[in-house]
Amino acid sequence: MSTGDDHRYGVPPLPDDYGGTGQTRTRLPDRAGPPRGPAPRRPSRGLVVIGAVVALLIAAIAFANQNTDDSPSPPHTTTPAKAPAPAPTTPTGTKPTQTPSQSGVPAGYPHTQDGAQSAGANYAVALASEAMLTKDDREKLLAQLLVTDQLAPLEERFDSVYSADFLAKIGLDPKGSPVDGGTYVSRAMPVGTKATAYADTEAKVEVWCASLSGTASKSTTHPVTTAWYTTVLTLRWERGDWRIAAFTQKDGPTPVNGDGTVSTSEEIEKAVEEYGGFTYAR
Repeated sequence: MSTGDDHRYGVPPLPDDYGGTGQTRTRLPDRAGPPRGPAPRRPSRGLVVIGAVVALLIAAIAFANQNTDDSPSPPHTTTPAKAPAPAPTTPTGTKPTQTPSQSGVPAGYPHTQDGAQSAGANYAVALASEAMLTKDDREKLLAQLLVTDQLAPLEERFDSVYSADFLAKIGLDPKGSPVDGGTYVSRAMPVGTKATAYADTEAKVEVWCASLSGTASKSTTHPVTTAWYTTVLTLRWERGDWRIAAFTQKDGPTPVNGDGTVSTSEEIEKAVEEYGGFTYAR
């Protein structure tokens, strides 16, 4: 056989196909159709790995696009701890007074700075009450609230303040009754207190207040209005309680008025009759 006849389609030559060993060589049967080309080369392992990574990335992107909406999902975060609230004028939990009220005003305050502030708040309410309008009620009230050596001079001062002329200016007769009928309103509502000075026998306390004053009546020319002021009290420890040694007032702080609807005189009068006051404590 000639070497030209030794072509096996698509099969590379075996090592012992040539070499002159004298062994018989076998011709494979002819195949129908065109001969096959060389066997395809196997891709390297690196290309396979790269292809797999690309396929995974494409699949991941497609999956992400299917699960997204117009608004991005917020990142997962832990709930932060709440910051401590600012310290307002908070109650201490101590009972404000130890004895029954006298002349409608709580008495028997603790001999402490907080006790002085509690006394100041309640005394500010008393000094703005309707009891100050008539001489008899005013004398009883001041006898409880004032220190002994200031009782006479402060009583004289208040008598001059609540003169007949002053009462007429606010729509009251000399006995403190509304000349237009209806109900006269005079209330103070402490918003907060602070001690600006404190010692064992004396304290200075400021009480920030909102107030209502005027006559609840359809025909009055002195309707109920609001005001903001600060009562400044010098208190002295005397006869087992805090009592007033000096008293002044100053305007404000005054906030901006709201846009609430003004109530009728009937609604104000009813509210005064139905809603009682409070005992204040620091």
